[in-house]
Amino acid sequence: MGKIIQIEVPSIILEIIPEENLKEELKLLVVLELYREGKVLLGKASEVAGINIHEFLYELRRRKIPINYDEEELREDLKTIKKL
Repeated sequence: MGKIIQIEVPSIILEIIPEENLKEELKLLVVLELYREGKVLLGKASEVAGINIHEFLYELRRRKIPINYDEEELREDLKTIKKL
């Protein structure tokens, strides 16, 4: 479980993102940026965002964010496959 923090959200953001979707949308935006910067891998990013990998890949494509896939991520995927 994560830590709960409070932030002040400018009204312009609330005009764009409905308040009932704000928490999920902000979390997704933060995770997408962390992924774009290479600070989290695909699997962890989708987990933190609370969506499956296919949905996360869709969000990447929709927002024109390139997929980061390197040897380390391949090794992690192979470990996961072996566990299955």
